[in-house]
Amino acid sequence: MSEVEERPQRKVRLGIVTSDRMDKTVVVQITQTIRHPLYPKIYRRRKNLYAHDETNAIKVGDTVRIMETRPLSKLKRWRVVEVLERAK
Repeated sequence: MSEVEERPQRKVRLGIVTSDRMDKTVVVQITQTIRHPLYPKIYRRRKNLYAHDETNAIKVGDTVRIMETRPLSKLKRWRVVEVLERAK
């Protein structure tokens, strides 16, 4: 019975950094576009996620890819994987 179980894939999200005031932490806003199940209406749902930024190099307005990870603090459960686009 030496079978190795594979871990499930971790969630990956794209978002825009809205705050970088904390040390090694950024706040990333995730936007989902959802269609209402009954009425023909499309609306946006937003959520703020706290992500770990080891280098403190990410600034407000950057577009980043974040990945789910183990709990790092009371609110932080995500880490920054890469910066897709720098703020202008």
